[in-house]
Amino acid sequence: MESHHVRLTASEIGGLWTNYVSDSMFICVYKYFLAHVEDKEIKSVLEHALDLAQQHVSVVTKIFTEEKHAIPEGFTEKDVDIKAPKLFTDEFFLFYTKQMTKGALVTYSALLPHTFRNDIREHFMSCISSTMELFNDTTNIMLSKGLQVRTPYIPYLKEVDMVEKQRFLAGWIGEQRPLTAMEITNFYSNLQTNFLGGTLVTAFGQVARTEDVRSYMREGKKLAKKHTEIMSNYLKHDDLPAPTPWDAYVLVTKEPPFSDKLMMFQVSMMSAAGMGNYGTAIAGSPRRDIAAEYSKLLGEVGLFAENGASILIKHKWMERPPHAVDRNELMK
Repeated sequence: MESHHVRLTASEIGGLWTNYVSDSMFICVYKYFLAHVEDKEIKSVLEHALDLAQQHVSVVTKIFTEEKHAIPEGFTEKDVDIKAPKLFTDEFFLFYTKQMTKGALVTYSALLPHTFRNDIREHFMSCISSTMELFNDTTNIMLSKGLQVRTPYIPYLKEVDMVEKQRFLAGWIGEQRPLTAMEITNFYSNLQTNFLGGTLVTAFGQVARTEDVRSYMREGKKLAKKHTEIMSNYLKHDDLPAPTPWDAYVLVTKEPPFSDKLMMFQVSMMSAAGMGNYGTAIAGSPRRDIAAEYSKLLGEVGLFAENGASILIKHKWMERPPHAVDRNELMK
């Protein structure tokens, strides 16, 4: 039991700050979604998602206020126009929520081991628990509506079999071994992330106000298409089905529901998630050609993310995160 007040650590401040900024964006997004959703089942999921985001922002605000730490600007009502025409179909609202909950679970799970104060640990454990519930509800509705794309079926193992040949690691030259279950899983996961990213940049490219943002979204669309084609080809080579893109879920309108700042931040989040997913896939892909391909793709996403950061900085849309003291600057 902590008997005296304990200051927040860097990891706790960073985690809470990220939690606030991200969920302030989700509040804007889900308010807009709820203003346009028609399906009652999907509406219940969106209401749940909005409620969680608002709870998280409230908790972080309370903690930062008590600690006399500045509250991030994040995103506010000025970043969303709920009266703008509908930009996505109801089905996309589900796809979006499924992918966002997947990303949130990864983020919260990474943050939790680096929290020490009891109230901060309880907050992130609650975030994980409530996000798992939302993930489960979203998955169930997608399954009931026939929208959930499953990974392919592969044969059950009849007996234990040990790897005996170096060919298991090869891939560039000669006969290639079939994909492992985890390699298939990673391809499917990364395809889904790219489909979401491709759909978002397609929609955002239609409605962005500034030319450099529209150009960036066009660049993102090309990149997502390239990456999905590469990963789909690996699956097709082993006679496995590849899922199809979601471009049809973007409606025809040029009126922006979101600020360019919010749209750039959303794409920045997707780029960061993509790089993390590619890193996981590299670690889970013993075949050298697959690991090398992911490394190349990761570099391309990294460059894309850097270009996006430059646009955010140019327009003064990038909020500086909590940081260490610059002792050299103080000594001048």
